[in-house]
Amino acid sequence: MSRLDSFIRRLSAQRDILNAVADEVRALDGPVLELGLGNGRTFDHLRELFPDRRIIAFDRAINAYGPSMPTASDLILGEIKDTATDFIGAGASLAHADIGTGYEDKDAVTLTWLPQTMAGVLVSGGLAVSGLPLDHSDLEALPLPDSVKEGRYFIYRRK
Repeated sequence: MSRLDSFIRRLSAQRDILNAVADEVRALDGPVLELGLGNGRTFDHLRELFPDRRIIAFDRAINAYGPSMPTASDLILGEIKDTATDFIGAGASLAHADIGTGYEDKDAVTLTWLPQTMAGVLVSGGLAVSGLPLDHSDLEALPLPDSVKEGRYFIYRRK
């Protein structure tokens, strides 16, 4: 598969999952966290899905397209590994992370802290959506929408 096709599949999976869990997220209280703002495409989609919800985005540096930027009070800059830990216990209804690199060694380092961070920021019943698998005792894997190939993206519920 070409890198372009892989990219399209990843973004389609992301959109399809976020759309599929939107009603569950709306039924919960708490902010939505976007770990990895990047270009801001997903942040923009989250704003459409949850227009009345606070959405807090994290990234190392500002790289987002202007209209897809959060307000200054909802943008947390710095190493996500460090800055997101300040939100442990925040009671988020949804935490989304698409911060995988495709390099096994780099992603292995991310997976030393990402699962516990994602579990820690969520309210009980909150959802974690991730491009990387999250192996954590407080997270229960959920089935994917039919349009998403197993292993392409992941959904979890905080126990």
